[in-house]
This record gives sequence, C-alpha cells and structure tokens, in this order.
Amino acid sequence: MNILVVIDMQNDFIDGALGTPQAVSITDKAKDKIKQYKDNGDLVVFTMDTHSHDYLSTQEGVNLPIIHCVKDTHGWQLHPQLDSEGCKIYQKGGFGSIELANHLATLKDIKSIQLIGICTDICVINNAMILKAAMPEVNISVDSSCCAGTTPDNHINALNAMKLCQIEII
Repeated sequence: MNILVVIDMQNDFIDGALGTPQAVSITDKAKDKIKQYKDNGDLVVFTMDTHSHDYLSTQEGVNLPIIHCVKDTHGWQLHPQLDSEGCKIYQKGGFGSIELANHLATLKDIKSIQLIGICTDICVINNAMILKAAMPEVNISVDSSCCAGTTPDNHINALNAMKLCQIEII
C-alpha cells in the first residue's frame, strides 16, 4: 500500500494569515498529486493544524503571535481545490501528529509514505521525522515540488535535514 500524507494545506497557510506565494504556487501540484494517489486506489490522509481562540496564550502563540487555523473558521478549512472526500483527517494542535504515526504504524503492507504540504520547515519535517521514528523500515519520502516553507531558504534547509535522516527527497 502507498500512502500520501497531505500536511496542513489549509486556507490560512496558503492565502490567509500565514500564506505565501510559494504556498499558492504548489496548490495545483498538490491537487494533481492527491488525484493521482486516489486514482491508483492508494490511501490519502490529511493533517490540519488546529488551534482554539486562546492560541496567543499557548507556547506556539507566544513564539508565533499570528492567529491562524482556529477551529471552524475559514482559515482552518482545507483549501477548496483539494479533494479530501473519503480521506481520514487528523487534527493536530502542534507541529506533528503522533496520532497519525500511531495509526499508520498499525497498517499492514505499507510500501511507501509520501508527504506533501506546508510548511516544509515546520509541520512537514516534524511529521516526516515522527513517521520515520515510528516506522524506520518504511520508505518515507517528501515531494519537494508539492511543499512550501516559511521562506525558500527554510524550505531547502528542511529538505536537507530530512535527507540526512534517510527521508527521500523527490
């Protein structure tokens, strides 16, 4: 089984509070990648950065004082171009989803896990590292053309760090 993990492709990260031109530019590629996996009968799952209205009082909110991805707001929703119908969605309050890793680790016959999404240097790298730690013998890759970082330099730095940890960069 091949698995595609779509990380935090939410309105606030694409064209909202923390949006970037790079995030906007990967949306069509991510849409195509999701369709490709679904057409092949592969498993597609999503993560959603999920905060409450008290976000600014959290450790993350103190260090990144921009309100974003507050549950049930427009910014929290997955980007409308992306087809999440029939997909498992993991809401996570932090950078990585231990729930996602624990669930995927229970599945049999995983051939590969590929990650795409936003932000390469925060949530993508965190989820890739958690998945690699939970399943060290599974081929885990990141499609760099379907990821965007907080800056282009941070994107490249995160890809290089993941490569050092035996995560394949495509």
